[in-house]
Amino acid sequence: MTDAFDPTRLTQARRLAGLTKKEVAEQVGVTPAAVGQYETGVARPRPELVPTLAGVLQVPVEFFIAGRPGCRLDSSMTNFRSLRSTPKAQREKAMAYAEQVWELTHALERRVELPCVDLPGFAGGEVHPGVDLPDTPAAAAQGLRRLWGLGNGPVTHLVRRMEAHGIVVVLPSEKDMTSATVDAFSSRLARPLVVLTRNRANDVFRHRFTAAHELGHLVLHGEATGDSRQEKEADAFAAEFLTPAASIQPSLPHRMDLGQLAGLRRTWGVSVQSLVYRCRELGLISDATASRTYQRLRALDGQPGFAPEPVSGFPGEQPTMLSQAFHLADEDGGLTIPDLAEELAWKPARVRELLGMPDSRPVLRLV
Repeated sequence: MTDAFDPTRLTQARRLAGLTKKEVAEQVGVTPAAVGQYETGVARPRPELVPTLAGVLQVPVEFFIAGRPGCRLDSSMTNFRSLRSTPKAQREKAMAYAEQVWELTHALERRVELPCVDLPGFAGGEVHPGVDLPDTPAAAAQGLRRLWGLGNGPVTHLVRRMEAHGIVVVLPSEKDMTSATVDAFSSRLARPLVVLTRNRANDVFRHRFTAAHELGHLVLHGEATGDSRQEKEADAFAAEFLTPAASIQPSLPHRMDLGQLAGLRRTWGVSVQSLVYRCRELGLISDATASRTYQRLRALDGQPGFAPEPVSGFPGEQPTMLSQAFHLADEDGGLTIPDLAEELAWKPARVRELLGMPDSRPVLRLV
């Protein structure tokens, strides 16, 4: 085991557990410097320490064995929705999560043909090789709508459409993303990945805008810098992609009518706040009018027409590609959760979590 020890797996497991080197060292009984040497490959842990490391990090001992396909992310490959408010440890945990999503996707793709990547700038079975989109946000959004045949109207079932065009979309369980400081993020792997985190899943309209925002990052930004310019560009892409100016402008009021905006919210699948911003952006209202309208909206929060609607009520906005791929592999080749767990060197519960398939067995509680 020690000879086959993969130092990068220790780093991944530690980040997934949300622990520092010092915290791992204290629980294992070594120095933080020793843990650092294990992770860089300068030294290997003694054989008797490997099971202890596995126990502390809640992974099977086999998790540390080298040789399995893997993916390593760095900050230049990942766009975080709220980079400034996301602590380094949480970013590292999120990137380790994305690495595992890649491993699961890779294992499933060996058995099931997933949708081809239909997003300019990504290689690997792409539908439109060599096609480039404009580099300005609004023009890129218009170009992608044309490429995907979306017409000029509302985009229904956004997440399902993204998956149908080869983008891996996941919505982690609360156990994976418990910190409100971790907002949605995306990554430019061989197959594009978007992670939609739970702190926006209580409102389908914010959830959809966030998905479109991450889609904008994938289209516009080959390298993530985390600066405000890229965030503003992704927002501008999302606004034009979900509510094209030429289509939405005739429906927008020139005098604020919140009842009218509440109706447009359901038609276009965006929040009333986004529609107010769109009115201001298109020059239909002044900054002062927009500010007063936002104040009125805060007073109406929770009222019919203005209350958030959870994503759970909108199947087309929930990811299903990976779980459907697993079920197809199960029907066609008898793939089971334990099979995948053994191949990935994960616990079966971890496989279920990433597939969005919680354990349905009743829980025995002794009192």
